[in-house]
Amino acid sequence: MTLFERLKADAAPQWASYTNHDFVRQLGDASLPQECFRHYLVQDYLFLIQFARAYALGVYKSPTIDDMRQSLEGVKAILDAELDLHVGLCGDWGMSRSDIENAPEETPTMAYTRFVLDAGMSGDLLDLQAALAPCIIGYAEIGARLQDGGADHAGNPYRLWIGEYAGDDYQKVAGGFSCWLDRTAAQVLTENRYPRVLSIFEKACRLESDFWQMGLDAGSR
Repeated sequence: MTLFERLKADAAPQWASYTNHDFVRQLGDASLPQECFRHYLVQDYLFLIQFARAYALGVYKSPTIDDMRQSLEGVKAILDAELDLHVGLCGDWGMSRSDIENAPEETPTMAYTRFVLDAGMSGDLLDLQAALAPCIIGYAEIGARLQDGGADHAGNPYRLWIGEYAGDDYQKVAGGFSCWLDRTAAQVLTENRYPRVLSIFEKACRLESDFWQMGLDAGSR
């Protein structure tokens, strides 16, 4: 069992609330109101800026050159792919990069990103990885599940988002992160420390759920 699988099993309620959230289900069946998705996309863009900084912090916290390279690849994946995906999707609705970058951060966005950064600043590489893992690996799991769910993706306005996270490139990013997590754990994780790592993982899952909920709530404003 990988460390990620162990964390996911031990945080089963939090993981289920995050990965099976109503926002996710409505993405898959195309019933999600577009104003909810637009609001989510803008906030996720702002989130990813801070997430790239967290990955960059991983370079500083890395004990080896290989760890530094892995952290750098995470920064590049965000800056070179995910941010452009968001800009392209928002552009379809007449929103420019400037519009997105100048939007105010919502409280759930700030809470999540600052939690991840604090986990890395106050801890070591494993603490940072535990805070990053629900987003990085969770999006791969969600994307693959929605892609294979049998829905009519041709008519789904969110098919590009689903395809991005179900695609081979992102699946490789997530798989590589899981292996990296295991390598770090093999060096520093003890059973006495495990509850702390699990607590970080659980909190990140709860903050992911809050992030989805923020998108859903935008439809009732």
